[in-house]
Amino acid sequence: MTRVAIVGAHGKVAQQLMRVLYDQGDEFVGIVRNEDHADDIYRFGGEGILLDIETADVDALATAFAGSGAVVFAAGAGGDSGVERKATVDYGGSIKSQTAAQRAGVARFVQISAMGVDDPVAPDATESWTAYVAAKRDADAELRRTALDWTIVRPGALTLDDGTGLVSIAPRLERGAIPREDVARVIAEVLRSPETIRSQFDLVSGTAPIGDALADLTRANDIG
Repeated sequence: MTRVAIVGAHGKVAQQLMRVLYDQGDEFVGIVRNEDHADDIYRFGGEGILLDIETADVDALATAFAGSGAVVFAAGAGGDSGVERKATVDYGGSIKSQTAAQRAGVARFVQISAMGVDDPVAPDATESWTAYVAAKRDADAELRRTALDWTIVRPGALTLDDGTGLVSIAPRLERGAIPREDVARVIAEVLRSPETIRSQFDLVSGTAPIGDALADLTRANDIG
């Protein structure tokens, strides 16, 4: 991997991913909307680009992606944001990033989604949660329809625990949790694994080393 463009580089998973990429010797550019957040990218040895994906046009985003070998969409409006921002960040930001990647000639696109977003929402779910699920679900569906070399990673509940390097990966899993560090390590491995292109999987803590879990997934996909 020559260079990875990370959308939403201030997020906690993205921060862990930058650490992993730095340790691997990979180059990365982090896209953030706040100048203060860019300091975190420089601290990890990356290049920072100030760009608000809610207001930036596709051409500006394509320029930011130019020269990259992959795009990782890690942006999210956050749990305390309103319904409108779920639509403009989690959904609209992803769609804009997908379009910009194609315009920039960057085929590889990894999207961080969430477990269970294809399932029906509980009748008593909050308006904010319903909007979040819809945004993630619809962004994933749009990505699957593109010609990009996509992978959709759907982690369970995210924790701040230290990573173990042991995970469970499958198209569908029972609900569970996973440290953000392990999510980042899975994404880094996915970027190095062309066998994961055009695959979507759930991800929680488990008993298999990351490389083995991904290999089992790709073998199952080949058989299927």
